[in-house]
Amino acid sequence: MTTDTNPYRPDYAVPPGWILEERLKSRGMSRAELARRCGRSTKLISEIVAGKASLEPETALQFERVLGVDADIWLGIESDYRLDRARWIEAEAGFSAAWARSFPVASLVRRGCFERPASEADAATKLLTFFGVASVDAWERRYGLANGAYRCSSNCMDDEATLATWLRLGEIDAERQDCADYTASGFRRAIRKIRGLTGDPATESLRQAATLCNENGVALALVPPLPKSVLTAAARWLSPRKAVIQLSTRHKSDSRLWFGFFHEAAHILLHSKKRIFVDAAHKDDTGIEAEANEWALSQLDSRQTGDGLPPYRHAARPSLPRPTGTG
Repeated sequence: MTTDTNPYRPDYAVPPGWILEERLKSRGMSRAELARRCGRSTKLISEIVAGKASLEPETALQFERVLGVDADIWLGIESDYRLDRARWIEAEAGFSAAWARSFPVASLVRRGCFERPASEADAATKLLTFFGVASVDAWERRYGLANGAYRCSSNCMDDEATLATWLRLGEIDAERQDCADYTASGFRRAIRKIRGLTGDPATESLRQAATLCNENGVALALVPPLPKSVLTAAARWLSPRKAVIQLSTRHKSDSRLWFGFFHEAAHILLHSKKRIFVDAAHKDDTGIEAEANEWALSQLDSRQTGDGLPPYRHAARPSLPRPTGTG
């Protein structure tokens, strides 16, 4: 007796409904006619065809009599398909659990984004709900770095999960902000007014800046940094009518905070609406980032603007207002 060391194990199985549909077509028989001949409902036959209902032994015997295909063949196809589905679901659950482990779940629980997960599978489910997607594949397409929308500064060393989580926190905050439709001219006027706020304590001036931004189609989201993250700011578009400037509130001084704001404003005004601009804690003077730096400095330098405003202030930053929807 020989032992087959390489048994044939296909990596897929077809549902019995596919075979049933082909059999009905070859005989010119409708689902309703098959249901009448089997004494079953048309709904059941349709659900078997769609793979929503299992093919039971009694039904397999009825198919044998009406369609001439042995009941054990029908049951074998059903068994193979259900086993294949079970393997796929188990593999998907393991993949989702591994995916979930890369996220700062504890931090999201502390911020009140969702309750502490009961298991790794529950963590994956809660994370998918937090991101507003139905599957890990959908998350990859929308939030993964592979989607090509990100334009990160050269020093952005955060991993994919941390980056996506922080941006999602800002996205949720921004979605809750009631903004007028964006106009570049209106936002430029708002920028000049916001420049006049930079000498005031950050707590009140940021509230006023947020109002001015909202009135001109830009959401200003203040999102505390995640553990071990170097992210400081980001700019992107939620829609053609609504942009987002996101600040991490990690800066030690008002000067760095406001520079980050004007830097991201430059991305909104000067650069592509299809990109997500992400900046880290370290300096990056290359390409687009250098242009955004230059523009930000030109707005903050009262000698260049000639607006009679006091010099750009470098002072210790007081505690910031608690961002809404992120903590």
